[in-house]
Amino acid sequence: QLQVVESGGGLVQSGGSLRLSCTASGHTLSYYTTGWFRQAPGKEREGIASISSHDGITEYKDSVKGRFTVFRDNTKNTVYLQMNSLKPEDTAVYYCALRLSSNNAWTTLREDMYIDWGQGTQVTVSS
Repeated sequence: QLQVVESGGGLVQSGGSLRLSCTASGHTLSYYTTGWFRQAPGKEREGIASISSHDGITEYKDSVKGRFTVFRDNTKNTVYLQMNSLKPEDTAVYYCALRLSSNNAWTTLREDMYIDWGQGTQVTVSS
């Protein structure tokens, strides 16, 4: 089982930006479909963004479209979630999840489709 690590969370004012990072030491992330999820207090975890292996096809939940961008830097073996125009309702613990995929265009926001998960990073947006 690979170790997935998220970083980059923190406290930011409404309208601000944060960039989260996802790494998996010893594993090439371009071979994996990567999903970003979040769980707000008292709510279920939800999928918000996904990027396919190799081709980097992306998918977003409607509530973050146009504000969040998921991308992969293969030279750094890191998947990023760039979050702009943050709102208080974006406050949550954010998780990265991976699934090895030979389908270069496959993305999914379903958490039951992912195998390996990070421990999460807290994002707090103040009003």
